[in-house]
Amino acid sequence: MKASPAQIRAAVDKPNPATRLYLFHGPDEAGAADLAERLARALGPDVERIDLDMKALREQPGRLADEAASLSLFGGVRYIRLLGADEGAAESIGLLLSAERAGNPVVAIGPGLKASGKLVKTVISAPAALSHGCYVPEGIEATKLAATVAREHGLRLTGDVPQRLATACAGDRAILAREIEKLALYLDAAPDRPRDADGAALDAIGADLGDTELSHAIGAVLDGRVADIGSELARLGDGVGVPLMRQLGKRLVSLAEMRIDLDNGLSAKEVLEKHRVFFREQDATGRALRRWNAAQIARAVDRVREAERAIMRSASAGEVLAEAECTAIARAAARARS
Repeated sequence: MKASPAQIRAAVDKPNPATRLYLFHGPDEAGAADLAERLARALGPDVERIDLDMKALREQPGRLADEAASLSLFGGVRYIRLLGADEGAAESIGLLLSAERAGNPVVAIGPGLKASGKLVKTVISAPAALSHGCYVPEGIEATKLAATVAREHGLRLTGDVPQRLATACAGDRAILAREIEKLALYLDAAPDRPRDADGAALDAIGADLGDTELSHAIGAVLDGRVADIGSELARLGDGVGVPLMRQLGKRLVSLAEMRIDLDNGLSAKEVLEKHRVFFREQDATGRALRRWNAAQIARAVDRVREAERAIMRSASAGEVLAEAECTAIARAAARARS
């Protein structure tokens, strides 16, 4: 079955024993990870998680079904999480869905899976499975998401608070959920005792980290100012790794598009005008275009996206990865300048 955002939230919050597989596909890995975590919480505080990857399934296609049917060592609740699911998981998932019994739910996260792909279509047609596309919310969708998550915690967001939260979290559901949890705790809110959350409350918990603050750190990276990276990140504080990588990635993608026009013969001034670069950012953008060639930008985009994924993995080095990646890219920029 194909599940809408409301349907998938309801499904993971109150798991149906008949549902064997939850497939989360699409580029929003943070959103998929948040849904998987909600399912884990719903299964109970003592739930046991078994992690598998595609290498394990290629070696043993039947292992997914075996793990789903296995009892926990201590007789408790367990679930299986498959990371990096791709079309090669079709055989294993087919065995899971056709098995005589399962018992333990499987969460498969496949950022690279396409909604039009064979595996997603197979899961949609299976009565014992749910498929949901995870895409980074933007604009009005991000604002709606902030309001929805807040309601689940007993919060009514007022004024421009939904927009501020959406901007601060850069579409990252996991970070959004944490910020709203902090806001609910600050206001002593819960579903049975709703509270209004205004701008003053948001300021009090320090959640409003927008593009302006991030832009200083991103500017240091793209300018190759290695010595400034540490102080810029320290000023931002903790918990900014994912939004920083995401905004840096967006800036690099924009730079790549401008670089294509520059390589096709437009002047730097024409490129800046075509892409409507804000006048205060034109000097920095022009320097970056002179410094970075297309191949260098492409490598930087790949590195930033991998760093973002790595930060979101459990037991990762977190913010240290963001700092290391910013420093590495800044050094590359400094070399290109020299």
